[in-house]
Amino acid sequence: MTTVMPTKFPLERTEFLLEGPIGLVECISDCPEADVSLPVTAVLCHPHPLHGGTMHNKVVTIMDRALREVGVHTVRMNFRGAGASEGSHDDGFGETDDLMMVVDWVRRVRPDDEILLGGFSFGSYVCLRASGKLSLNQLILIAPPVERYEFSELKAPKCPWIVIQGDEDDVVPAEAVISWAREIEPTPRLDVMEQAGHFFHRRLMDLRGLIKNGVRDQLPGKPAA
Repeated sequence: MTTVMPTKFPLERTEFLLEGPIGLVECISDCPEADVSLPVTAVLCHPHPLHGGTMHNKVVTIMDRALREVGVHTVRMNFRGAGASEGSHDDGFGETDDLMMVVDWVRRVRPDDEILLGGFSFGSYVCLRASGKLSLNQLILIAPPVERYEFSELKAPKCPWIVIQGDEDDVVPAEAVISWAREIEPTPRLDVMEQAGHFFHRRLMDLRGLIKNGVRDQLPGKPAA
């Protein structure tokens, strides 16, 4: 792992540290197979760090895998206070700054790429907060905690976006997410997975398929089959 901000996007899975707003931010980048590679990079955000959430969360890693399989480059990041990232939890505010810094780095090292954000649970709140400050091409929110954070105060993104929710989620009530997603304009694509809990145990491969099907029509060029 290097403590120096890479000046080029790594050509293989690489762990590194970026200089963030209040200290170092731990990241992992990865690339799709060359024959499906597209000019798109996704920055992916993890669930609540005070409840054990990190960029190694299984939902985040399956999102990473799904996106690489359709040709997208990926960057996972640890919010401040998680893993090797410096600082302490800031209830979504400082984490938004962390995310925007990583997106800024991506724009420097892959200036011609479209940008996709994806977040799970708390990470989805941070992604939606950042979407109002960034020019994005796609947004993925998985199990957004709409009753725990001020989602009602956030505007919908101007890009295509997807909300994925398990109907047996015991952390984020499915009814609240469905109601919010149907009322906000413009409305997202809403995929409700039956018999799926918050962490999609035994349903991760199904989640992988939903993500691939949800994003591929919006990707530039011909996405992977």
